Amino acid sequence: MFIEEIIKEISTRLDLHTQCRIPHLIGMESFIDTISSWLKGGSSDSTEILTIWGMGGIGKTSLAKSIYWLHQHEFERSSFVENIETKCGPQSSTLLDLQNQLLRDMLNKSIFEEQNVDVCTSKIQKALLNKQVFVVLDGVDNHEQVDVLVGTKGFHPGSRIIVTTKDASLTEKCALFRTEFPPNHTNLALEGLSGTDSLRLLCWHAFGGYAPKEGYEDEAIRASKYCEGHPLALKVLGSSLINEDVATWSHTFRMLETTEFHTRVHKVLRVIFDSLPSENCKELFKHIACFFVGENREVTEEILEGCGIDTSYGIQKLIDRCLLTIGVQNQLRMHQLLQDLGRELVRQESPHKPWKRSRVWNHEESLSILQEDKGTTKIQGLVLDMKMLEKGRMRGSSSVIDHIFQSHDLIMNFGARLPVDRFPEFSSSRFKNIELRTDALNKMEKLNLLQLNHVKLNGSYKNFPKGLRGLSMHGFQSKYIPSDLPMEKLVALDMSYSDLKHLWRKPSHLGSLKYLNLSYCKLVTVGGFKGLPALKTLTLKGCESLTRVCDTIGGCGSLALLDMRYCHKLKNLPVSISKLKNLRVLSMDGCTGVLNKDSVCTKSHVSFSVITRFILNNQKSLSVSLPPSLVTLSLKGNNLSNESFPMDFSSMSMLKRLYLDNNPIDSMPGCLRSLSRLEELSVAYCSMLQSVLRPPSTIKRLYTYRCRSLVSITFHHEMSAPPLVYYGHSVSLTEIQGIIKMQALAQVDDEILCSLGWTDLQYLKNHKMLIWDSCIWSRAKKLPIHMYYEFGIFSTCFPGKEVPKCHWMFGNNEIEAGDEVSVTIVEEEEDRGIMVIECAMSPVYNDSDKDDINSLSYYKSWKNIIGGDLSAFQLTSGDYFLSHDRFICPAKAFKELFQHKTTQKLVGYIPRYKVEETDDAEENANRYIEF
Repeated sequence: MFIEEIIKEISTRLDLHTQCRIPHLIGMESFIDTISSWLKGGSSDSTEILTIWGMGGIGKTSLAKSIYWLHQHEFERSSFVENIETKCGPQSSTLLDLQNQLLRDMLNKSIFEEQNVDVCTSKIQKALLNKQVFVVLDGVDNHEQVDVLVGTKGFHPGSRIIVTTKDASLTEKCALFRTEFPPNHTNLALEGLSGTDSLRLLCWHAFGGYAPKEGYEDEAIRASKYCEGHPLALKVLGSSLINEDVATWSHTFRMLETTEFHTRVHKVLRVIFDSLPSENCKELFKHIACFFVGENREVTEEILEGCGIDTSYGIQKLIDRCLLTIGVQNQLRMHQLLQDLGRELVRQESPHKPWKRSRVWNHEESLSILQEDKGTTKIQGLVLDMKMLEKGRMRGSSSVIDHIFQSHDLIMNFGARLPVDRFPEFSSSRFKNIELRTDALNKMEKLNLLQLNHVKLNGSYKNFPKGLRGLSMHGFQSKYIPSDLPMEKLVALDMSYSDLKHLWRKPSHLGSLKYLNLSYCKLVTVGGFKGLPALKTLTLKGCESLTRVCDTIGGCGSLALLDMRYCHKLKNLPVSISKLKNLRVLSMDGCTGVLNKDSVCTKSHVSFSVITRFILNNQKSLSVSLPPSLVTLSLKGNNLSNESFPMDFSSMSMLKRLYLDNNPIDSMPGCLRSLSRLEELSVAYCSMLQSVLRPPSTIKRLYTYRCRSLVSITFHHEMSAPPLVYYGHSVSLTEIQGIIKMQALAQVDDEILCSLGWTDLQYLKNHKMLIWDSCIWSRAKKLPIHMYYEFGIFSTCFPGKEVPKCHWMFGNNEIEAGDEVSVTIVEEEEDRGIMVIECAMSPVYNDSDKDDINSLSYYKSWKNIIGGDLSAFQLTSGDYFLSHDRFICPAKAFKELFQHKTTQKLVGYIPRYKVEETDDAEENANRYIEF
């Protein structure tokens, strides 16, 4: 799932930059300095672990992200594993997902999914011993999570580990501290902000500045004191009072001082909840807090609309009041304090009798209600996962919190992503013999949301609640879905990890069902789609026994997403797939079994896949075509060579996103140029890829991440500007047309060097020096002296004492007599080993009488030169910050990342070309860098 990971990685990077902005880290400056000193201090022969601890919402994650962004480049490998507590709470398998993330970061290898916890831990341990690493484990709430994530063998000398947690004693309980040579450990406690910083943070969110507006001084001071320095409370309260008059501020604080609640922070949050404009909004907040945090927004809205809750208005109101945020993948996100508030409000409905509450999310309470037949008409939603209940008991917790529906895949994926029985600690569950009667649910007439994962049920389903809108039954043990199970009103059904071999014996008409997830089931065939006219999403990921999809799927006229990733035994696709006029997303990653029976395999990879056969609908031997409505097509890891693609791809006229990652292509298939609407192309991890030549001019994002053989990328000349190019760790890359060109000085034509005024450089052409480039190489490389061309500027770097020539290319009439041009060199602490002796600039004039076609004509064809549109690089200060990061971030996001930077102080900016220390003392003495 490379593209999802790339999206997530870019999102994380944007989050890191955003958190680094001054307003979001008010009062944290001293902590940043302290941790930076800790990172750089200590012995290079030792391993250091820092625990940052404090209450929820106090700023642990924001601080850790800032530190990670500032220092990750200083290590051979780095990884930020975020929000472990929340991700490991609801699903037992998510820890394995986090392991895979960490392992990919440590190995810098192509996409893979290790499916065994112990094997994954072993691989991580080995990787951590081989490289100097910087790892942040964010949101840890159990020492066993650390043991599973990083193992017990220790780290490579010089490694630094940061753990954020609410429990100060947690880290030293890890197995790492029971070894013969335990790492050095430091504790850092985060407490509330000072009075001054509290006021500044509140004012930033309420007024957009660091001081109160005139007339609001007393109320602002009063508010900042009341929040007791808690950053989240300050943010929520300040944001809720934007553009409100003084009278509203006074009324708000009268409420704060009279409302009774468990903590002062909860009082602040409770007032915001009470101020919601309708009961519908309040019920929506509680539903999301109890069941839908992390769920896809679209899926949530569909389910809750079926429950009679207006979501279109309500969700936006929650966002406006800072009670809810939307993640980059459209998932609902809520701070832990806010989620705790929502659940506490529900708990207060009946503090000691959970069966009298509207929602039951605690597994142990749910089990008790069902065992003792205490179900009532009050209950609207109930969650029970026997695997999670066992996990909670093993951890000594009587209150394991779960989310009913967790989304991680393209649209919907309720519950765990991988079979829980792969986790050895759950194989001997003390709850495995517990059986429940289906009639235990008979009294729950208002039940809309139900999760019964890994639960053994006996009895008839005919008296099951008939108003269910969302149903999750992982580990269902029947070979068919029972025909007497009431499903008429179901909007979403998740039967993942079940023993189902067929969907049902006799198909039913389910007019409301929109989301069906059958991932990792034992299905051999799947059919009976005639009764599913409203189906939008069908997920069959990881159904390894699946050989056939019934032709009745063609009757699902509303189907928008079909996910068949890793269905390795699938032999063909139904002919009727061409009838799916609303199909937008088709994912067939790793479906190497989908082959043309008559095809001949050559060069150890597939010459024609069935997908290609479908696309080649103009050939007489091919009877099936993919629907032209496709917007997204994913064919990752399908062993496709260049010969696998057709001559013409124009039938896919709506296609905007195409993912060909991890295939043995050596160049961009020519047929892709006929995709007239293609905006996003990913060829990441294509190890044989050497060039990407002229992708469609509509392209906006190009992913060539870790293409180790890639040398050049060129674009159509008619493109006004190059697309966003994500080219990290493509170690052989020397040119991206319109962005950067790198060439060894010895290979540059002498005529070009003379045109630049670069003379008498023969003695340098065979010289080598260490050069560091954060985009292409993970570490410094010793290379010949290179010429670089970027942003219309020629530059080079080499040891010496003379001022070098830079050449800055201006267009006609862009500089006149009397104009001034200044060049600023920014020196930072990160530039260890670099000394700028002097800098100068001299203009190079073109002879207007000469033909414009000369040795520099190729470079002049690049359109993003000085004098062109540089608005995307302009800072709020008026300066222009030329950075290659602009080409992997949208213009607006790039401005946000760097808007606080000026030419006087560039916080955290790492120069594009960085020269490192060598063992040659004389060479170090003469070293400098030039731009």
